[in-house]
Amino acid sequence: MELVHWLIDFVLHVDLHLSAFVQDYGTWVYALLFAVIFVETGVVVMPFLPGDSLLFVVGALCGVGLMNLPLSMALLIAAAVLGNQCNYTIGRTLGPRVFGWNQSRFFNRSAFDRTHAFYERYGGFTLIAGRFMPFVRTFAPFVAGVAQMTRSKFTLFDVTGAVLWIGGLTTAGYLFGNLPWVKQNLSTIIWSMILVPGLFVLYGAWKARGAGPEAA
Repeated sequence: MELVHWLIDFVLHVDLHLSAFVQDYGTWVYALLFAVIFVETGVVVMPFLPGDSLLFVVGALCGVGLMNLPLSMALLIAAAVLGNQCNYTIGRTLGPRVFGWNQSRFFNRSAFDRTHAFYERYGGFTLIAGRFMPFVRTFAPFVAGVAQMTRSKFTLFDVTGAVLWIGGLTTAGYLFGNLPWVKQNLSTIIWSMILVPGLFVLYGAWKARGAGPEAA
């Protein structure tokens, strides 16, 4: 339970924790941030890491001179791209084996064909927009690999999404993260960054589930 409490405290006060880390360990903060973003996007069982709020706070710290903005952006974009590539490769490797279980209700050839068709049609939007949605950004590249999306097409959307996600949130933090109102309400903003995309994901899943029988 102590670990859970620490994680919640870290997410809600990521600005204080990250600022303290910069002051204590200096440039090692870049290695830490690279690792966090890589693991969040590259390891399918780590979707709970605080990517959005972390990027916003990084931008804010760059705004007061504690970190370098171009270096931070470059490293974090690289981490996001490489993480997605790793996740995609895992999905592409496991996909044919998983969907070879014809006796399974969910993992069978028919399910694979539907997943493949969906990613052929909506894969680009899912990968780019999914960058801004917790959980979705972790699972989207894995499913793209499972669906056997071509590497070249995936890489195009991977890089585009990473640039928009990293660039957008760090720039927002750089420009607005040190405004008095933002600093006073940062916990609320962080909760909003977690809950609002999460509600969209839940609504989308509910709609898809409701449309399932009709589609069948």
